[in-house]
Amino acid sequence: MTDHHEPIDRRAVLGAAVAAGAAGVVLGLAGPASAAPQAPDHRRRATHTVRSAELAQGLYQVAHSARHDVLWVTASVGYPPVTHSRLLKVDPHSLRLLESYTPPVTDEATGELEAVYGVAVDDAHDAVWVTATLSNCLAVYDQRTGRHLATLPGVRHPRDVALDSARGLAWCGALEEGSLVAFDLRTYEEKRRITVEGSWPAGVAVDPRSGTVYAADLAKGRLIAVSRDTDEPRFLPAGEGSIDVALSADGRTAYVANQKAGSVSVVDLRAGEVRREVATGAGTLAVAFDACTGHVFAANKDAGTTTVFDPRTGAVVADLATGANTDHVVVTDGTAYVVDKAAAGPGQIDSVHRIRRSR
Repeated sequence: MTDHHEPIDRRAVLGAAVAAGAAGVVLGLAGPASAAPQAPDHRRRATHTVRSAELAQGLYQVAHSARHDVLWVTASVGYPPVTHSRLLKVDPHSLRLLESYTPPVTDEATGELEAVYGVAVDDAHDAVWVTATLSNCLAVYDQRTGRHLATLPGVRHPRDVALDSARGLAWCGALEEGSLVAFDLRTYEEKRRITVEGSWPAGVAVDPRSGTVYAADLAKGRLIAVSRDTDEPRFLPAGEGSIDVALSADGRTAYVANQKAGSVSVVDLRAGEVRREVATGAGTLAVAFDACTGHVFAANKDAGTTTVFDPRTGAVVADLATGANTDHVVVTDGTAYVVDKAAAGPGQIDSVHRIRRSR
């Protein structure tokens, strides 16, 4: 196991966990001491229905556009040179593939593409933002046409991108350089760059009210918080292998996916304390908050499940099979969408899953 106080060859370690993480890999990084995860309470369960559809090979992340009522899904296969990558437009009701867009070629000799991994939707400017992780840049696409609009270089290994629509910013974590970087949603100019020495900012979330950006620090099992008014970060506890973060509707609570611990930490942002840590499943990789129910959805990569729990009590209300190597989850209007890397179908096809609470 690699202790986070020792020197780390980031490229050597991260090469095995590109963007959202290579299948079956759990990074062995020591985090701060914390209480053992709270065991799931299976006595209270709500029934959920899961509809699944094979979509494409190499799925990574999914986002929803309210403006067009479509899903945007990223797909990339392999390691450099990556020659198979697509940005997919999907019907959220039928889960049918509507359109497929190929990123631009970055190396004519090898056919390498500006492969897409993380994704977020900017409905105000009718755009899709993606992390081109292995190309060390962000990219922007037109929602209506799928046209590649811009490449924004200079961010080393961006995993996620999160939008602050109120302030016109797109935030990403440049994991290999330990920085949080913000770009203008309209002009694509870089606006802020905050570097935290020794950190690996992975998943990113923004409080739309305050403009505070939060990043899960994979190196040190904590949250990094940066407000609008200062570049001096605040640090909050999380759990071992913290890799993704989501916020409550009121912005007072953060939910942190801990990949190594297989749990989600419920963090009181005002008090700066972990209120509880809920065991969700091996290799918890992504987390999303459902404003309709107040529940939290956790995508567990190694367990191949999506866990739904009540963060107020820690009670697990559902454990749902969502394909081997469940990779990412997003929730919109009470419906969750999950993508996996099961590669179990014909031609090694991964699936998208829609989760609804039964009435």
